[in-house]
Parts: sequence; structure tokens; C-alpha cells
Amino acid sequence: MSDAPSGAEETHRLVAQRKEKLAGWRETGHAFPNDFRPTARADELQRRHADDDAEVLEAGSAEVSLAGRMLAKRVMGKLSFATLQDASGQIQLFVQRDLLGEDAYKAFKQLDLGDIIGVRGTLTRTKKGELSVKAVELRLLTKSLRPLPEKWHGLSDTEARYRQRYVDLIINPQTRAVFAARSAILRTVRGFFEARGFMEVETPMLQAIPGGAAAKPFVTHYNALDHDFYLRVAPELYLKRLVVGGLERVFELNRNFRNEGLSTRHNPEFTMLEFYQAYADYQVLMDDIEALLRELSRVVAEQHPEARNAEAVELDKPFERLPMKDAVLRYNDRLEAADLEDAARLRSAAEAAGVRGEDSWGPGKWLTELFEATVEHQLIEPTFVTDYPAEVSPLARRRDDDPSVTERFELFIAGREVANGFSELNDAEDQAERFRAQAAAKDAGDDEAMYYDADYIAALEYGLPPTGGAGIGIDRVVMMLTGASAIRDVLLFPQLRPQKSS
Repeated sequence: MSDAPSGAEETHRLVAQRKEKLAGWRETGHAFPNDFRPTARADELQRRHADDDAEVLEAGSAEVSLAGRMLAKRVMGKLSFATLQDASGQIQLFVQRDLLGEDAYKAFKQLDLGDIIGVRGTLTRTKKGELSVKAVELRLLTKSLRPLPEKWHGLSDTEARYRQRYVDLIINPQTRAVFAARSAILRTVRGFFEARGFMEVETPMLQAIPGGAAAKPFVTHYNALDHDFYLRVAPELYLKRLVVGGLERVFELNRNFRNEGLSTRHNPEFTMLEFYQAYADYQVLMDDIEALLRELSRVVAEQHPEARNAEAVELDKPFERLPMKDAVLRYNDRLEAADLEDAARLRSAAEAAGVRGEDSWGPGKWLTELFEATVEHQLIEPTFVTDYPAEVSPLARRRDDDPSVTERFELFIAGREVANGFSELNDAEDQAERFRAQAAAKDAGDDEAMYYDADYIAALEYGLPPTGGAGIGIDRVVMMLTGASAIRDVLLFPQLRPQKSS
């Protein structure tokens, strides 16, 4: 039997050693200082001096100060090297005893990987050509008590990366790159809509009636009002109230909550963009979404190429627009157009594809389920699927030439739904009837059916202009543009099952 310590025992030993060093540091009276101010960042220095040789650097370089985490250290007698990482990147430190001083050099040798340090010095370039800071001052700012992992990969560590995202961000530059790209995507979205005259707004997260999407809500109790409230599943009905009020172009970029499963594509808390434009229809929305996504793709490719992997999607081709029935026929070669008009044959085809439904379902619901089972995952190139059945589109305007379908679309890219939009239903009486049908479905046991929202009907009775509105799942857009395979990879703190206490 091996006498080698386990991983947990070794970690405990190293933590004990570091705590002992911290105790000695406290005795100096200078533990955890907060008076060091960096004047430069690693990436800025790397870019500015990329072409400067050692002679140029040492002749003209002023002093710089940097702060960050020490990720590597090589001690070689009177000369040592270290790697400092700040929020922007990494740079090498050139640490010489004669330049730093005997006591400071001795203190440097006692530092551990992961310690946060401040360094002041001038720039040089080593014989191997690496830009370095020649340290004249080096101070410990924060003692790291836990050792950084030597390896942070493989299936055994995947969940640990999500649970301890702070460690993942320290170790993994790809993770930092993905979230820098996500931040750029959010900035670009806001700029896109503001340039087109849209106003950014905020609507309630806690709602007395959860509406705007067919989804199961989270329920909470408001003690002061002694009433149950719901975390919103969508902001849609509030945003359309604003259009009724005369705010003709609005958008919201915020969180939604749906009490549904966890998967590689689903997190119960997620970020959505929703936008509404008066005097526009679903065709206008598709044009806008295509332009937006192409701009987001360009920004990520040009500004954050390090965030992309081989699975990242390119959006340089025109998006196809395909009616749902045509999509079902394209990917179900045994079906004919007449089959989609016969409720019994449509149900038979859906059940043959593995759909398990209810006797109460109409042909529109069976068609949609058949589409989801057999077509969605095959839509790799960007495709707007249009003409959704009215039965599954309770908030969308019916087509004038075919009232059985609506002016609605969903956008699919790489087999994933990315956006959903439609010409809004602004007929208060039609909307009230559809709400009543949804309420009946809820009473029959459908947890995802919508509630009847009397105040929203009242808003429509004041008059909603002809309007188009759409929602885009931002998390899925980030996945698509970076090539991430799981939604957890683009959420800083994804929802995880609670850990069992030992």
C-alpha cells in the first residue's frame, strides 16, 4: 500500500504552510496593504512595446507599476523570474537580488504561486526575447492560502470549474476570453438598438401574473401583501404595455426565470433580449435580427478571436426563411402536403416520431411537436421558420390570408432555437379569447399554459399600434459565437445541484 498522501491531505499540508507564512507576515504589521497603485496593465505593455528591443527599452523606458497574481516562479541564485497575471494578461518579471535588495529578494523567494503582488520597475527584454519588468520593488499584497491546481481539465474537474469559477478564471485563459466576448456582445446589442432609436427599459422581475411565454414559473410569497408572486418568465406583456403608452421602440436586456430542467442548453435563470417596434411586422424583425447577429459575429471574430473554438458559427451567408409546413415536408420525405392538412394522419406521423401527446391537442399542436421532434436539430444553417400555428402562438397576429397560422418566426442556427418573434396580436377581443383557451388548458393540467391577464386586455383596449416584437436568448448567442457546447460554459455562475454534505 502506498504511503503517499492523498490529494486532500497534501492540500491541507500546503494550506497549513501558507497560514504559517501569513502569521509571520502579520507580525511585521504590514499584512494586506492597500496603498499600492498599478500604473500599467500587462496587455498594454505587450502591445506598446512589441517591436522594441532591449536597447530601446532600457534607454527610454520609464518606471511602471503592475499588480496581479503570481502564476509561475523560477529561482536561480541571485536572479529569478516570475509570471504576473492581471485582468488583461501576463508579463514576465525579472527579479535580481542586487537590484531589489537582499531582504526584499529573500521575501520574494518565500512567495507562493497564487499570491497577489505589486511590482515596480523598468522594462527590458531577456536574451530569449521576452518582454519583462526589471523589478526595483516587489511587495506581497494578498497571501493566497490555497494552492492553485496544477491541472484543471478532464471530466473529473468539469463540475468543479463551474462551482469554483473563480479558480477557473485564474487558471484558464479561454474562460476569461469567453466572458470578455460575452461582455462585448452585450455592449454591441445595446449600441445596435440605441442607434436605431430604441429606449432601454426595465420591467418587473416579480409579477402577480406570469405572462409572455408558455413556461412554468417559480413561485414566491410576498409577506407584506400576503400574496403569491412569480419570478417572471418573460417581460413581453409589460413591454407591450409601454408601446400602448407611446414608447414606440423599447428593448430590455435582462434575466428571465423558468422552473424547468437543467441541461446543456437550459439554465433556469437566463438572459434575454426582447425588443418591440410600433408600425413594424415580423418581416422587419427578421431583417433586424439578421443584421444584429451578423454584427455580433463580426465583433467576436475581430475583437475576441481567442474566445472562439472550431465549433464557433460564422454568420456571413443570408438566412433562409422557411414556413413550418415546408420544413416538416423537407425533413420527412414520407409525408406529403395533404398529410399535414389531415388531423389523424398528422397525429399518426407525430406519434411515429416519438411524440406523446394529449387527445385535446389540435392539428397545430401536433404539427409543432412533429417539427420539434424531426426538424429542429437538422437546421444547421441560419433558418427563420415562419407561419407557426395559431394554436401554439397565443400572442401572435394571425395571417390575413390564412387565419390558422400566425405572422410568427423562430430562428434556428446549428440546431438550436436562438430567437422567437412575431407581429403582435393587438385585437383585444381575439387576445381575450386566446387567454381563455390558455386558462382552460392550465385548469386541465398544463403547467406551462398562460394565465388570463385582465390588465393586459385592458391595455389592448386602449389600443396597441401595429407592432412587431421578438426575443433572443443571449446565452445561446454567446454559445453559438464562441463554439461552447454547454450553456454552463457561458454563464459565470450556472445553476448546479446542491452538493451533498459529507
